[in-house]
Amino acid sequence: MHTTVAGPATATAERPVFDDRSIARIRSRRRRAAGSAARTAIQAVLIVVWCLLPAYWMFVTGFREVPYTYETTLWPTHPTFENFITAFNPAQNQLGLALLNSFGIGTVVTVISLLVGVSAAYCLARLQFPGKGLIMGAILGAAMFPGVALLTPLFGLFSHIGWQGTYQALIIPYISGALPLTVYTLNSFFREMPWELEEAARIDGCTAAQAFRIVILPLAAPAVFTTAILAFIASWNEYLLASVLTNAQTQTVTVAIGQFTGAQPHQIPYAATMAAGTVVTVPLIILVLIFQRRIVAGLTAGGVKG
Repeated sequence: MHTTVAGPATATAERPVFDDRSIARIRSRRRRAAGSAARTAIQAVLIVVWCLLPAYWMFVTGFREVPYTYETTLWPTHPTFENFITAFNPAQNQLGLALLNSFGIGTVVTVISLLVGVSAAYCLARLQFPGKGLIMGAILGAAMFPGVALLTPLFGLFSHIGWQGTYQALIIPYISGALPLTVYTLNSFFREMPWELEEAARIDGCTAAQAFRIVILPLAAPAVFTTAILAFIASWNEYLLASVLTNAQTQTVTVAIGQFTGAQPHQIPYAATMAAGTVVTVPLIILVLIFQRRIVAGLTAGGVKG
């Protein structure tokens, strides 16, 4: 009896066969992808240079000696700290006091805007009541209202009630400008947040306020943090209202830098102004760079349904 033993089966994997036309299409797609990546990189570099070059030039000029202010080299020549000493010299300028004023006003505006804005945004996102769309439209309209149109009425009102040159003369208008941004940014986030989270907390025995504080507010932290940063920067950089509604004791940094005086009469202290601008700008840049992930997360929060 003959037994036939079958040899081991050899499985041959079939390899795809590409003709010349398929290979050409693949190479063309790769070239297009490489070209798109190169164009994106070039555009990103141009945008970065366009945005940072003025700040870099301000930094370089701030460290130059006064006779070399107008040099065009890209690095500090004849470096000195004399311009920073001049900027903080209380006999000539009030930069130190202005920094404290701007920080205090910005902090108060940010805190009050968040306290009111978080509650308003949550109510507009969660509750259903007549006139809800009208209220939201009014908030957006207030955000787009030009500040120059309010300058003369505010000046007349605050002069009449004795608020001209006081801190509240800036804090109240700044809050009215920061609130629409706060409400609009947080409203979009709260609107996309699933109701089930709050309902589960209510089932577990939490009140509405406890559910908001324990469950909703921690989830909204990125959006709240981003809104706080934007509100603070907006009040820090504002110049138009501050130039009219403040005096020498309540002026902010933007006004103080605009009123810098030099050692000689009718001399514009460009180097000292650049040094003061560096002092005012660099902390904001560092703050944004440190918290850029939170800012991006807050700006994109609520934009995609999970």
